[in-house]
Amino acid sequence: MTRAHSRSPLSRFAKAAVALDLVLSVGALAGGAALMIGPRGQIIPLAVSALQGSPFDTYFVPGMILFGVIGIGPLLAAGLVWLRHRLAPLATILVGIVLLIWLAVEIAIIGYSDNPPLQPVYLLLGATITVVGLIWQARQGYS
Repeated sequence: MTRAHSRSPLSRFAKAAVALDLVLSVGALAGGAALMIGPRGQIIPLAVSALQGSPFDTYFVPGMILFGVIGIGPLLAAGLVWLRHRLAPLATILVGIVLLIWLAVEIAIIGYSDNPPLQPVYLLLGATITVVGLIWQARQGYS
């Protein structure tokens, strides 16, 4: 005889967090992999000269950070949401804040660009993830 596991349905904030985390993760995993495979702009057409004055000679290390932190981190946060872990709202907030910090450092090093509009889109995504997490944390619940 097996016991059925009943789980409470995810709240709209939990569902939003999972969706936003997965969107971020897919983009960061793909972008990070592309930067590691083509660290001199062979896949994503980025000028290596934009890194002048930074600690990086190529996009390999930024790609590794993008892949590992901004790509895998949101997957872990989404997993916490799916498991209904009590720290899932905090993980969501941290994902948003880490993305905003990443973008602030990126803009400080290579400058702001809206062509293509990746920086404004990811700034909006980071702010949205953070706000969803903060509201969810304030309401702290899954139903």
